[in-house]
Amino acid sequence: MPLALIALSIGAFCIGTSEFVIMGLLPVIADDLGVSVPSAGLLVSYYAIGVVIGAPLFTIATSAVRRNTLLFGLIALFALGNLVCALAPTYSLLMAGRVLAAMSHGAFFGVGTVVAASLVAPERQASAIALMFGGLTLANIMGVPLGTLIGQAYGWRATFWLVTAGSVLVALALILCLPRMDQQGKTRVRQELQAFFNPQLPLALLITAFSFGGIFTLFTFIAPLLVEESNFSSTAISGILMLFGIGMTVGVAIGGKLADRWPTASSLCLPALLTVILAAFTVTGNSQMAVAANVFFLGLFGATIVPGLQMRVLNKAAQAPNLASSLNIGAFNVGNAGGAWLGSQILLYGFGFSGLALAGAFLTLSALLVTAFSLALDRTERVKFVKVAETS
Repeated sequence: MPLALIALSIGAFCIGTSEFVIMGLLPVIADDLGVSVPSAGLLVSYYAIGVVIGAPLFTIATSAVRRNTLLFGLIALFALGNLVCALAPTYSLLMAGRVLAAMSHGAFFGVGTVVAASLVAPERQASAIALMFGGLTLANIMGVPLGTLIGQAYGWRATFWLVTAGSVLVALALILCLPRMDQQGKTRVRQELQAFFNPQLPLALLITAFSFGGIFTLFTFIAPLLVEESNFSSTAISGILMLFGIGMTVGVAIGGKLADRWPTASSLCLPALLTVILAAFTVTGNSQMAVAANVFFLGLFGATIVPGLQMRVLNKAAQAPNLASSLNIGAFNVGNAGGAWLGSQILLYGFGFSGLALAGAFLTLSALLVTAFSLALDRTERVKFVKVAETS
């Protein structure tokens, strides 16, 4: 196994930890910086906005940069952003550090996927890509719970210091281990831009945004929900977050197989199941066992839906794999940002955690409706194609 591939996986682990650990640290950060929990929740929204802006921007602007150089620069920028977070004495500077780190997120995964596949023989490329994204999954099992525990015990800045240190090590490993690679080429980017005239592509991105918007409307505020509604202790939060990560791990393992074998059925059933799980939080808040089970299933179905969403976006932009992949990562984070913002508004207006669950369920239901509409367009396009073929 190439050492560079392991470095890419560790880089994905650091990025995943930094992105998601903020949910477990919201009460600690809010108390330390003197802001409300809904205001602290905007740290999730603005991180996601940074990903949305940075993913296509870096993909297009750096098309002539060698990919090994680009990956080093992206992880170095991520390390710098987390260093700003670790040093931030105010909420505004913490927000600035989060956005700076987020700018490199989407492009690192987009370019890193291509590089990971190039490091191994053709028959092992899928395994190489899975290993890289396995770092992201592992972040939800280990990085987020451990980061939450460390932040609660030693202050939230300690978590960002550790992420910064890990990112620096990844940058050094990429310098030492990555072979010299050619740039992607500006012609390729121009070709990709031409593929965005398919009206199905915006629908595919919208499905992604609605799906994860529903999840993050609730999950952004999972820590105060567990403490205030379900009477969990603050030390139990990391264990519940680990359940979410285990659910994600199982979901990633089965999501690709479902999308390959039953693409239409899974694309309809999974957002429907997410809707049911989110709505269930309105009636299970007082039962710790039921809430823990709901968190597990939220992670499970949230991860299971990802391969199908990614496949649909790539199918609708077959000539634009790099840019489409980056934009879909952006769409995930549009959902994250929109969900976190919507959740903060729901709490500010006093609708409580049941309001978060209902709003999240409404968004995943919207994803289901857009999916049904998109599939109907697929059938219409196939019928037209058959009629044209018969006429010819």
